[in-house]
Amino acid sequence: MQKIIKIALIAIGVLSAILWYMLPSSDMPVDEAAQSGAMNTMFMITYLLLGIAVVASLIFTLKNLFSNPQGLKKTLFVVGGFLLVVVISYVLASGTDVDPEYLAMSDESTVKKIGMGLNVFFILTIIAVASLVIPAIKNMFSK
Repeated sequence: MQKIIKIALIAIGVLSAILWYMLPSSDMPVDEAAQSGAMNTMFMITYLLLGIAVVASLIFTLKNLFSNPQGLKKTLFVVGGFLLVVVISYVLASGTDVDPEYLAMSDESTVKKIGMGLNVFFILTIIAVASLVIPAIKNMFSK
């Protein structure tokens, strides 16, 4: 299996080097360069490799997660805590935090979702800082 992967990676590397050489020059206008077959093929290779990496990481993560019941329990607690933070943030967001002239560009639900996102960021930042500072303070006074 590893030989096949190595051969495939070498083939992709050689193909990418050939496509790199075939890229349009910097003198070419952007709209013409965007239509280049070499560039489109390089993007396709990138999307393919990114998709393979995402699928492989998800498969191995889920396999490892379900093989360890303690890890699964801990993960469910973390996901539940995150959902709780999202719900609290949504409740705290008012949706009317914007000047009326800017509210005309969007609706109230969009402003509320943006406020929720900011609240999630602030709450998670506070939790992260507290999880770093509190043990350090306890460690400092325990000696």
